[in-house]
Order: sequence, then structure tokens, then C-alpha cells
Amino acid sequence: MAAIPVIDFSKLEGSERAETMAAIAAGFEHVGFFQLVNTGIPDELLERVKKVCSDCYKLRDEAFMDSNLAVKALAELVDKESEGGAPMRKIEGMDWEDVFTLHDDLPWPSNPPAFKETMMEYRKELRKLAEKMLGVMEELLGLEEGHIRKAFTNDGELEPFYGTKVSHYPPCPRPDLVDGLRAHTDAGGLILLFQDDRFGGLQAQLPDGSWVDVQPLDNAIVVNTGDQIEVMIDHILPLTAWDGGLGSSAHLD
Repeated sequence: MAAIPVIDFSKLEGSERAETMAAIAAGFEHVGFFQLVNTGIPDELLERVKKVCSDCYKLRDEAFMDSNLAVKALAELVDKESEGGAPMRKIEGMDWEDVFTLHDDLPWPSNPPAFKETMMEYRKELRKLAEKMLGVMEELLGLEEGHIRKAFTNDGELEPFYGTKVSHYPPCPRPDLVDGLRAHTDAGGLILLFQDDRFGGLQAQLPDGSWVDVQPLDNAIVVNTGDQIEVMIDHILPLTAWDGGLGSSAHLD
């Protein structure tokens, strides 16, 4: 198996459904990361998402450089080195990341003008894909339809949180001294990540502790299981559910 599997999601609807379900199960079991292609999200929409996010961050870069704590800490280290101060050491506890979260109840960027319309359309498509993936997980685990989704809504009493995080990593003058994003696991349930296909950087940790690149693929969606899903599955099924349980992985962005 490739380190990070690539799965054609459209084959769930055809004669290769069993093989596709098995590939998804193996992806969950192996590392908790895999990439989906042909997800049903229109390529035209994904291209618009890339454009409006890029345009948005072009407007934000100057503000990031003026206000980000990691930028200030890095500048202080460089100043000390230039003045013959203490040896340079890596900045801990900070990320070289410009990020904001989109949610219906939060303020949205007003520029570029097409940003909100495009991202609202994208969020709807991601939600549909997330619900399909939860259905796949329920089927793989032998659960009744809607079981996992009910757990996230307290049997329908609550609305699950569907947040969309938009992240950007501006050029860094000293990448040896600061991480773009430190190693971490995601706290949520099911994470769907759309990478910029021009640049890499995302890495996942395999069960043996080694790190592998999650290679950017044109208009692919990376699927990652979060801590909440891992705890939920461990609670309702023994860890042998997928010949070793649900994979969970730290990752670097």
C-alpha cells in the first residue's frame, strides 16, 4: 500500500464498490489519512476556491507581518544574532501560519468580493462529502445508519459544528527557526483538507513513527480522522474493528 492511499470516491457507486470500501477501511486502519479524488465536488468550484483564497491572502500578508507573534519573535532572534548575541535557537510554541475560521455565525472577509459566495458554496459541498464519509464509516463498522451523526448531535438535539479553516503560510526568511505548523492531531471528528496543489508541506506520521509527505494532487480532498472520532469508535467497538482499530495520526502542515 502507498504510504498515503489515493482512492477514487466515484467508484463507490459502481461495480468496484466493495474494493473501494476496502481501500477506505485500509486507509483508516493504516494511518488515518488518505486522499479522495472524484469526490463529486465540481472542479470548477475548487478552482474558484483556490483563486479567492489566494486573492484574500494577498490582501492579508502585510497585516500578518505586522501583527503575528512568530514574526516578531523571529525578528528579535535575527536582531540578536546580528548584534553578536546568543546563538540562534528554534522558536517554540509558535507557528508561521496565517489562519482564520469560516462559520455562518462568524464575520467573513469582505474582500475579494467573490470570497463569501464561493466559500459558502464550497462549505455546502464539503458538508455533503462529510456526511457521505460518515455513512461509509458507519457501514464499515457495522453500525446502523446515522449512528455516528447522532452521536455528534446528541440524537438530533444539537447542530454539529461544521467549521472551515483557511490557512496560509507566507514566505519565511528563516524556515530553520520556526515551523509552519507544529506536529499535532486534530481535535474534531472528520477533517477534510483541500491542499494547494502547487505546494507541498503536509506530512503525516505513520504507525512506525516515520513521517511521509501527503503529496498535493489536483483537486483531491485529504481525509483525516480527528480525536473525537477516535474516542467515539474506541468506545462503541473493540479496537480490533478494522484489524487494529481506527488509525489516528499526528501531522505537520
